[in-house]
Amino acid sequence: MSLPRILSADRRPSAIRRALAALAATALLAPAAAVAEAAPAAAQDGKDRIARLAGAGSASAGLVMSDNIEQVGENPSQLAISGCFMHTAPVFVTSGIDSVRVYDVSDPLSPTLTGVLPQALFENEAMTCGERRTRDGVRRFVLIGVDLVAAAPTDPQHVNVGGGELIVVDVTDPADPTITARAEGLTSTHTVACVDGVQCRYAYSAGNSGSGTFSVFDLRDLDAPVELDGDRRTEGLQAFPSPTAGHKWNFDAAGVGTHTGFDGASMWSTKKPGRPRLLGTTGAAGAGEDPAFEGWNDFILHNSFRPHAKRFKPNRKPSLKRGNVLLVTEEDYEQTDCSLAGSFQTWWVKRLNGKPGSIVPLDKVELSDLGTYPLPVGAFCSSHWFDYRPGGLVAVGFYGGGTQILDVSDPREITSHASAVWGASEVWDAMWVPVYKNGKQTQRRTNIVYAIDLLRGLDVYAVDVTGHGAGSSVQLASSVAVPQRLGSSATPLVLVGVAVLMVLAVGRVRRRLVRA
Repeated sequence: MSLPRILSADRRPSAIRRALAALAATALLAPAAAVAEAAPAAAQDGKDRIARLAGAGSASAGLVMSDNIEQVGENPSQLAISGCFMHTAPVFVTSGIDSVRVYDVSDPLSPTLTGVLPQALFENEAMTCGERRTRDGVRRFVLIGVDLVAAAPTDPQHVNVGGGELIVVDVTDPADPTITARAEGLTSTHTVACVDGVQCRYAYSAGNSGSGTFSVFDLRDLDAPVELDGDRRTEGLQAFPSPTAGHKWNFDAAGVGTHTGFDGASMWSTKKPGRPRLLGTTGAAGAGEDPAFEGWNDFILHNSFRPHAKRFKPNRKPSLKRGNVLLVTEEDYEQTDCSLAGSFQTWWVKRLNGKPGSIVPLDKVELSDLGTYPLPVGAFCSSHWFDYRPGGLVAVGFYGGGTQILDVSDPREITSHASAVWGASEVWDAMWVPVYKNGKQTQRRTNIVYAIDLLRGLDVYAVDVTGHGAGSSVQLASSVAVPQRLGSSATPLVLVGVAVLMVLAVGRVRRRLVRA
């Protein structure tokens, strides 16, 4: 989700924010007794349907799936929102309203919980993993963006009500995630992203739409991060300008950062991360102001990714393999009509020379276009976070619309590949598990998807990827057998209650903020 046009200069804890802080504290305290002892789902043998899935769609405890995807595990008990994978170790870190959690994913089918940092947090919508090579070895950490409130029992002197703060959590010891540093920011830290994911020496904030600015954090001294000055000619600390602030920065293999927000998307050179340079924007279509492309941005362009970015050359026909297709989700979480709620989109990056018309629409699909949504109209069904798998498959969280696997190999014709939808679910993110070799992340992806669910926690799915880069798929128990690792499908009722309360509260807060 995204905070509507809030200027972070207003840091006063309003009645709405105090209420939200109280709800977040409730979310932290309710599961606190059980959080440290939470265990991954128990494994039990089962028949594999991954290499040769057949037959009609299956269902389990309210789960409706296509015939080429199967749930192989679940890890309930966290009000989960976002996650990320480490580069030099098979470690997965999730962030939720109630905690930060660290998992060992050496066996991608069975993520093993290793450490928990209890923390009432709203919202850190995009977890960011970073690493730093030191004389003592690799230091691993995550960046937490405080949106409205943060409170950890391990750090009671630093309660934040108002947001605008970056928190560094060290996870070098996966059993002991620890807050090690903080930095205030001039702009919204709804999301924070590393420019260089391996070393993470600089990070950019979501920024403010109202002022059209974002923050750049210098993390070279990881224990004392600071915000950089965006305008040295003006007295005092200034933020950096952006025509599309502010929701999320995504950085591709060519060193180009894409900034998505209320006014579309803009692409930037980050060769000098302390002085990014604008290369192009999505123009009127991205801002939702082009009548020829109605519905391309009814609220916000949420996040993005450009596959094969290093192959880009200007003015070539759109193709994923040519590095000139930008994948984007458009969020519209208040739209309950699933034919109009946030879409998944493809854009043609024609050139990156700073001139108008350089990034133009190709195709988009709402959830109703996929024909995979069995729930009635009236629930959240917008697209949200997504992850790309080489070969042309994208895993997308559609809130109540579940986990959707889309085929974008033809960027002019997005189609459905697979889907899994629960009767009570809020999928915020869906991520392909990377292939690790000798403990290090490679460019390949397994056929395992982690769905991060506000109501259910962490679900594990295996997807038939035949014909879509199947050679990159990790060999599971055998070439034709996957152990089915299913535990209890019942999420603790206290978590469901708290999560539902939070969803309703968030919607109410944001509706008021939009009106304001």
